[in-house]
Amino acid sequence: MKIAQHSAVTVHYRLTDADGQLIEDSFDAEPMLYLHGANNMIPGLEAALEGKIVGDKIDVTIAAKDGYGEIVEELRQEVPLDAFGDIEDIAPGMRFMAETDNGEIPVQITEVKDDTVIVDGNHPLSGKDLSFHVEVIEVRTATENEIDHGHIHAAGSDCEH
Repeated sequence: MKIAQHSAVTVHYRLTDADGQLIEDSFDAEPMLYLHGANNMIPGLEAALEGKIVGDKIDVTIAAKDGYGEIVEELRQEVPLDAFGDIEDIAPGMRFMAETDNGEIPVQITEVKDDTVIVDGNHPLSGKDLSFHVEVIEVRTATENEIDHGHIHAAGSDCEH
């Protein structure tokens, strides 16, 4: 069976950045399951997997615009330190949910100054070209329940929506 809209797909993958630095590797862990065509994966990789079958292996580099997107400068902001309330020891790398005009978004602290903090709402992999080595492990037709829920239900899972 070929990977197509509403396929339940299981893959192993190795993800590296443009310098060849390893970011993630599922080969020594659990494979990734996803519902093809449900926006559960970066667009460039999903397009590269379209039409593949079990056993196929691909090596593909995904441009930032087809991955986690380009960096959006408006998502980087300097906010007053007192906006963090009673939270102590604010440090770069910490993550928070920030309330915006478009709802909550995850942000990461990138810099702490005397009275302000720089937060970044871009995905950590935004602006980066990414290289994937992917092996297709399983492809099946998704169940109606999985399609309705927009994601794959692992064997034995009891998804309640």
